[in-house]
Amino acid sequence: DFTGVVVGKVTALDAHPNADKLRLASVDIAAEAPLQIVCGAANVAVGMLAPVATVGAVLPGNFSIKKSKLRGVESYGMLCSESELGLAEKSAGLMELPADLPIGQNIREALDLDDEIIEIGLTPNRGDCLSMLGVARELAVAFESTVETPEITALENSGTSPAVHLKAPEACPHYIARTISGVNNRATSPLWLVERLRRAGIRSLSPVVDISNYVMLALGVPMHAFDAAAIAGDISVRTAEPGEALTLLDGKALTLDADMLVIADDDKAIALAGIMGGANSVIDADTSELVLEAAWFNPAVIAGRARRIGFHTDASHRFERGVDYTLQAQAIDLATQLIVEICGGQAHTPSVATDTEQLPTRKSIHVSAAQIDAVLGFAFPRHEIATILTCLGMTVEIEGETYQVTPPSYRFDITIAEDLIEELARVWGYDKVPVASVKVEKLANQAQQDLTPRRELQRLLVDKGYHEAISYSFIDEKTAGWLSNTTNSVKLMNPLSAELAVMRTSLLPSLAKALSYNVNRQQHDVRLYEFGHGYAQDKKGSVLHTEKLAAIATGEALPMQWGYRARAMDFFDIKGDLEFIFAQLGVLDDIHYQRAKHEFLHPGQSATVFYGEQNIGFVGALHPGVQKNLDIDSKIFAFEIDIATIIHHRSPVAESLSKYPEIRRDISVLVIFRVIRKAWLLPFIYKIKPKL
Repeated sequence: DFTGVVVGKVTALDAHPNADKLRLASVDIAAEAPLQIVCGAANVAVGMLAPVATVGAVLPGNFSIKKSKLRGVESYGMLCSESELGLAEKSAGLMELPADLPIGQNIREALDLDDEIIEIGLTPNRGDCLSMLGVARELAVAFESTVETPEITALENSGTSPAVHLKAPEACPHYIARTISGVNNRATSPLWLVERLRRAGIRSLSPVVDISNYVMLALGVPMHAFDAAAIAGDISVRTAEPGEALTLLDGKALTLDADMLVIADDDKAIALAGIMGGANSVIDADTSELVLEAAWFNPAVIAGRARRIGFHTDASHRFERGVDYTLQAQAIDLATQLIVEICGGQAHTPSVATDTEQLPTRKSIHVSAAQIDAVLGFAFPRHEIATILTCLGMTVEIEGETYQVTPPSYRFDITIAEDLIEELARVWGYDKVPVASVKVEKLANQAQQDLTPRRELQRLLVDKGYHEAISYSFIDEKTAGWLSNTTNSVKLMNPLSAELAVMRTSLLPSLAKALSYNVNRQQHDVRLYEFGHGYAQDKKGSVLHTEKLAAIATGEALPMQWGYRARAMDFFDIKGDLEFIFAQLGVLDDIHYQRAKHEFLHPGQSATVFYGEQNIGFVGALHPGVQKNLDIDSKIFAFEIDIATIIHHRSPVAESLSKYPEIRRDISVLVIFRVIRKAWLLPFIYKIKPKL
């Protein structure tokens, strides 16, 4: 912010008597007499108009202008640059003002600096609003108005432009090139152009660059200008050749990847498409003939390429989000008109290359009034549906209460019915949505049974010292092979990384990696549990998922305390935790264990868990070989059960107490060991138990 700055005109310049680099400027500010100002700017000249900070003015940074002596000569103010007024971060000299501004006028009025700058925080899906045209469309809908587009004067064309060849039409199906000859790139960008760019956060560089940036801000179409003298032959849009090199405008030399799209002439690449131009075709002050580019690049081709090489440009930001594929001709005509007006020159007939089959097509979307009501929760006004969608630039066909809607070319975020419903609610106004009481329906008894045990088990496991883990459903194939059966695992065709290549059949590999991570960071007593799904393929190739509960533990059996001697946890500790879960679910009497071989479990400290006759999981110590792979010295114990199988347990049934006294009998039976080993005894006991 600043005060006391006016438009001044330098009427005379004299040498400073005591300093070679300073001069005495006589400046007219429409006062009784001109001001004497000592100035050291290199671009100060007789006849120029510049901002003058008079005595008493306050500049940004609370810098007050006072009458002063500079090397023995009195100075009654200061000629200012853009940076001194806070209008730019850097400036090379005095700010040169248009010659038609009234002398003595307050600089705020002269430059219309008291306007408002609105900063819009856009989400990535609204790339159509990265332009004044896009914002104007939204405002027109909000205020029920229309959009006025820039008037473009038809120019007479003379001569031809380089031919364009689309060698990668799926990446670039539309490209326009236009030559403009006789250009004076030493011209000065008009103040209105410089100011509009500055207020949009873009620094003025040269007339041609300023104009291409202005058109990008106005219409949302990024453009680029090549020095025509640097282009050899025709223009081709192609993918980079292996090992092809390109030095960009900022001087960064690149070795291009084969998936990068380039603009090239007959000899070389001259630009990285949609990101930045090449240094070998840059325009400068001496450029007299240039070639303008306006194109549509597939967002999938541009996305990620700029970040891969450490760039994020205004052009790539827009192309990644989708640019209107119908505005390229309008953009190049507007840029041509402005270049001819400001820099002079003669426009040539543009070269246009288009592959219509590769251009985006907007598919129609069906949505019904009933669907709109169901999603929004109230009866949306029928007469507003077509009106709002039409105002948003969509084509609407109505059949009864069904609407067939085709989004406009610039709305890449509209693809499904829910997108249309969101637009209706947004434009209609969320504040108009009627407030309704929440309807709460009694949950079915089964739903309560499904939910309650999980919460109870979570509390139980936390009480037992376990921490809940939440891990990815994808793991690396190597770890999966250590800790689970991978014969029927689901492998991803295009995994994000090798560590996420296989869908887990068991929760144990994920928990084991989490335990290893913690133990390696000096956490010696670790207990983790997780509710999640395991995935496997059946014989038909269909993917099945089973809800599981798994836990893993290592370290001391009990927290450190004075009343008990420390001991490491063992098989019976983890088995006890598991049986506590079964007791909580009311199924402990239906559970039994059977020794079985699990490749990833210790052969002498493991068992298969049965619920009745159904195998529901395992419990035991990890195999020493697995522990070695995990690089953990202390023993690791784990269990995993198909929790969905037993979660639907019997609801407790209240019974009256027996009126008879309790009678106990101890029965001892001598049984041959092999009978027990073959698990014949337990089924027999279960069979006769009701009679005991």
